[in-house]
Parts: sequence; structure tokens; C-alpha cells
Amino acid sequence: MNSGRPPLPPYSRVLVGVTAVLALALSACGGSAMSPKEAARANGGVNGTLGSGPGDARPVASVSDGPVTSDGPVVTDASGNPSAPTSGDQGGPNGTVVGGAAPPTGKGVKAASCAGFKNTTGITDSTITIGNVSDISGPVPGIFTPALQATQAYAAYFNSRSKICGRKIVVKSYDSQTNTSAEQVATQKSCDETFAGVGGLAGFDGAGAGAAIKCGIPEIHAVMPNAARVACPNCFAANAPQGGFFPASIPDYFTRTNKAATQKAAMLYVNAAASVQAAKGQVRSEENRGWKFALVRSFDIAEFNYGPYVQQLKSSGARIVQLFGSADMGVRFARAFDAAGYKPDVFLLNPTYYDPAFANGGSVVDGSVVYVDFTPLEEAGSSPELRLYKQWLAQVAPGATPTYFGLYAWSATRLFAEQATALGGQLTRANLVKRFRAVHGWTANGLHAPQDVGGKKSARCVRFLQVKGGSWRPYGGTKYHCGGLSSIK
Repeated sequence: MNSGRPPLPPYSRVLVGVTAVLALALSACGGSAMSPKEAARANGGVNGTLGSGPGDARPVASVSDGPVTSDGPVVTDASGNPSAPTSGDQGGPNGTVVGGAAPPTGKGVKAASCAGFKNTTGITDSTITIGNVSDISGPVPGIFTPALQATQAYAAYFNSRSKICGRKIVVKSYDSQTNTSAEQVATQKSCDETFAGVGGLAGFDGAGAGAAIKCGIPEIHAVMPNAARVACPNCFAANAPQGGFFPASIPDYFTRTNKAATQKAAMLYVNAAASVQAAKGQVRSEENRGWKFALVRSFDIAEFNYGPYVQQLKSSGARIVQLFGSADMGVRFARAFDAAGYKPDVFLLNPTYYDPAFANGGSVVDGSVVYVDFTPLEEAGSSPELRLYKQWLAQVAPGATPTYFGLYAWSATRLFAEQATALGGQLTRANLVKRFRAVHGWTANGLHAPQDVGGKKSARCVRFLQVKGGSWRPYGGTKYHCGGLSSIK
């Protein structure tokens, strides 16, 4: 059954991308020798859920603790769950109206005085040029093109209605080509030619960390997959790095709702590069929250007979089954469950499976649950910011569809515009880095869960979605479930 929305690009090219490129990085360090295409096809994406940068496991009393940006304090419902703030209507392209969307300079952002403004690298009397370094070509062509398109879309939206001290935003694209040398060259060119790096996503972004640090360019990526870039003091991401922790709200939700099942959990993962690390880390984090595992095991990338694994699940009495693999692997496991007459209490999946290829897998996938840290694309009708992203994406890239990576690149570009506007005549690279460092609880007008951009700490809030009849529907309510962080060690 059709889900009622345009199909997304295959997640072997989109959501799987983060794990795929992490797998490539591990391969370069003596890990798996699989090809990039195999990694992109086979790895179950962690979608930024696990990482190796700095972080802490301190529980949060409130998701809006600490300093906030012009995005404002996180608006919460009676249960403390974040909800999208609203403001006046903001016009979309071609005269359309987007009700409740924040203006391009940010809800409540006051433009600072332009007195003392000085042109510098990437800034002229009429333009501020930002650099987008993303993997456009390479072994998986177009893997992160959505990040570039979304950056261009927000710039177009901003320029249609605003300026920063009389200057328009210009986006300059650099293709990092999914390899280390191209990433280094692209970052250096961005340093030399643009004011800031914005909205980028590159699988080998760690290779450009040295150049970024040396030139001091402020960067706000969509996602940062590699620890070396996370460690860069002037580099940040709208999807905050996860810091070796896993959102405790995921295991805690099921402990509350079905504790008995959490004492008979199972994890299956494809034996390919980053999926191994991610799956084992998630198991450790869930054990730290009181879960017990009846079965943890890998399966080969070329394995197509999942019957023996299902028999092991049945024999172990597993009641919650988790899987790290591609969307098609998820469908095949669901078919194997059905063939064996096995039905776990919960088939719990990471955001890689938020994919039409999985949702349209037939009745065998019905009831499967995924967790996400952003507004589902199906909810554009109730999310002004998501509608704004979709409308302007259609302007700059007709035929393109919104994606997870694009959503966070849009968020990153909004954050840049807001902070630059707030600085006014004090806009310098060093001052913008300071502004990014002070950003906590960033939601991009409700587009995603609160992100601790400046602290580079894991998002603590998630939502759950469930497949029913080929469509994704809310599971466990329509609000975020928030909590602390659980170590993957």
C-alpha cells in the first residue's frame, strides 16, 4: 500500500548513509574490507544515534535547561514533551502561506546594529558566502545531495525576505566525493573562499578537521559522522554528535510499558563494519538500563536464509527483537518471522527503517516500531517549519523530496542565519563560533528534537512510529519521550 507521500530516495543512499560512511572510515583504519557500495547497501544506519565524541550521561531535569538560542526556550506540553512553537504566518514561495512558521531571521531574533561591520573572507558589500561541503559524487553518487539542496533552499527562503546587514546569503558547493583527499581539498577551499561552512555532510569529514581548525572557520554541519570533526572546536552540527551515549528514553519507554519483554530482548546485526559497533553499543546501553538479552548475534552480509536465526529467537524466548541492517533485510526477517509462526512483542528498529522500502513490505511488517528524533515527514500538515522546508526545496530542486539529512541541513542553515543576524556589525568568524557554542535546546522551530549543538551532546528525546498498512503512524503518542543518556560502554 502506498504511504500517501512521495517516495524518498532509497535509504542505501540517504538514511543508511551515516552508517555507510562510518563503515568506510572504519575500513580505512583496517576494519572491514567491503566495498563502499556494499557498505551503503548493507549497513543498518545508526542515524547519528551512536558516536565517539564528547558527551555525558547526566539526566536532564528539563529539556530546556541551560542557555537557549533565538530558537527560544523549548515549548513543552503538560508532560514536559517538546512541541512546536508558533508565530505569525510566513509567506511561502509563489504566494503560498505557511501558517506558524518562524521568519527567516528567527522567531524573536532582533537584528543587531550593523555599525562596525567589516568585510572579510567570504563577505562583500552585497553577499555573505557560505560553503557546503557534502558528498555529491563518489562510489554512491548523490548520497548527501539532499544536504546541499536543503542548504540552498533555506538560503533562497532567507534571501526572499531578509538580509544580514544589507547582504544576501550565497551558497557555494564543494563536492567531497566520499574520499579523504577530496574532503581535505574541499574544506581548505571553503576556508579560503567562504565565511562559514553550513549544512554540509561528508562521510570522511574527519579528514578536513585539521584544515578547519587551522583556519578557524565556523562550521554548522547537518551531521558530523566522524570523531575527528566532532573534536574540532569550531565545528558543530544541527544533529548534535552523540558522544558515546544512547538515549535512555528508548529502553526506558519499553521498560515502563512492557518490562517483562525487556528481560527477554534480542539483537541481530549484519556483520559489516559500523553496524557491529553500533549494535553492540546499543546492547550495552540497554543493559545499563536494566534490559536482559536472550540472544545477541550477527549474520553475514550475503546471508539470505534467515530461518535459522528465527529459530534461535524462538528457542531463546526473545520478546523484543532489534535489528541493524538495511530496509530490505528488515523485510526479509519479517517474512521469516511470519513463515516460522513467530511474533515478538515488539520488532524495534532504528531510524534506517523509516523508509518506504520497509513500510511497503506487506502485512508481515505491520506493527514494527522505529524511533526517530525529528518531525516525521508525514506530519507536514501540522509542522509549519517542515512545510516551509518542503515548499522551498521544491523551488530550488524541483522533484526532490524531503529527507532526514535535508531536514537537518535546513536546520543548520536557519541556525547560521539567526546567529549571524543577531551579531550584526560584530559578525566575525570568532564571534560566530562563540554563538554556536552557546546554542542548547535547538529545535529549528519544532522541526526536530532539542539538540545540544554547543555542548555536542546526544539528543535526549525521541518519538516512536509504527507501520500499519504501509503507512507510518504515531506509536506511544505524538509527543517526544525525553530522558537522560545511557553509556554504550
